[in-house]
Amino acid sequence: MLNKIYKIIHNKFSIFFKFIFFIRYIFVVFFVATFLFLIIPYFFDYKKKEILITGQLFQSYGLKINEIETIKYQPLPAPHLQLINSSGNLFSNDIEIKINNLILYPSLPSVYNFSKFQINKIKLNKSRVKIDANQLSGLVKKLLSLENKLFLGDLVLKVQNDKINLINLRSINFKNYGFKRNIIDGEIFDRGFKITFSDKYKNLKFKLLNTGVSAEVDFENLEDSSGKKGKLKTKLLTSNLKLNFIYDNNSIKIEDLFFRDRKLSFDGSGNLKINPFFEIILNSNIRNLRPEIFSNLDLSKLFSIKDLIKKINSQININYKPKKFSNNLINNISLKTKLEIGRLSVSKILSIVNSNTICKGEVNLLEDFPILDFDCSIVSPDKRKFLKKLDINYKTKNEPFNLSLKGKLNILKNKVNFDYIKMNNYQASAEDLKYYKNIFENSFFEKNLFINFNKENIKEFILEIS
Repeated sequence: MLNKIYKIIHNKFSIFFKFIFFIRYIFVVFFVATFLFLIIPYFFDYKKKEILITGQLFQSYGLKINEIETIKYQPLPAPHLQLINSSGNLFSNDIEIKINNLILYPSLPSVYNFSKFQINKIKLNKSRVKIDANQLSGLVKKLLSLENKLFLGDLVLKVQNDKINLINLRSINFKNYGFKRNIIDGEIFDRGFKITFSDKYKNLKFKLLNTGVSAEVDFENLEDSSGKKGKLKTKLLTSNLKLNFIYDNNSIKIEDLFFRDRKLSFDGSGNLKINPFFEIILNSNIRNLRPEIFSNLDLSKLFSIKDLIKKINSQININYKPKKFSNNLINNISLKTKLEIGRLSVSKILSIVNSNTICKGEVNLLEDFPILDFDCSIVSPDKRKFLKKLDINYKTKNEPFNLSLKGKLNILKNKVNFDYIKMNNYQASAEDLKYYKNIFENSFFEKNLFINFNKENIKEFILEIS
């Protein structure tokens, strides 16, 4: 019975079985041919083809390779060349780049025919780029406008000004193809960030991950090479900032700046200089200020970032006038600050009733324990009116009130030393200065100098001197 079934199957399906047995040889031939096609290039000497490879890189990507340690061929997962420890320039001779592993994905036919060598895609893994601040926008623009496929992985970008580091961006990833095209992510100040481009790169959205900090920029004239205009909106936790800007290679002009928070709001205008050095110039009017904004201020943490402080130059002018009918001791404040290479100078004018208070100070923020040298004076033509604002009764009319004091304030240790205290015809003795020192430290340094610098503590100190 079995033999009869076998004969029927053999007679009716013999052609089919012969085809199956034949096609297996085709599979073997195809597999061997594919294997050889992928493996044979492994034995080529790619050092002899270095000029052709680097020439194509420059032509297609603007990447000029000057040095290559090794060139390797890898067949899987797709045939590619690896340039190990290469260095050169990106788009410009002024932009240096070092690449640990540069991967080229050439078209398959060009692996065997280098006279027609063509690169379909490249990956730059663990690269380091040094760039001057005024070239940064040009670099981003050229990366975004590349037509050939590019992937940047784990890039370190050092932004400099006259070879002095301004900021380091780490672990940057970017690709101009695929689902995540035109998205840049990385780390800044040890925090992750993400940048997304849209509307032909006219719209930029920035987010500092897990911090509540975000920003959005809308450009008006990206094609204008002389400068870029646009609008910036940012969110800092519960705070909002809006401004218009004009950017050129040397500076950013700021207009219609407005900052709003529950505890602080102000408007202003200014300029952010990039060349020939980094400097912030800002004129601002404070619209609302609540003293509790200083309650969590930790000066020790602020002074610990000395590397950043010495890189920032600034000139900031602030004016503040409390709202009408507010029960505020101060009528208005004019504050001018100047910061150069870590040295901060401050000039402050306060108006209280009909009196003027002028304070000047200077401090080196780069010292381990910054000490503020201060020189202050209060001048009032009517002592009675001035003291009345402090809820101090004084009967004599039209008597002048002239108080001046000079000394040194240790900001972190909460210590003060007076060089002299003078009021009208009185000058404090050395013994009195020690007494006033204790009064000042007990009153103003109990918690926080900014919080304790209030009406009651000022009243107590003035009463002691008077």
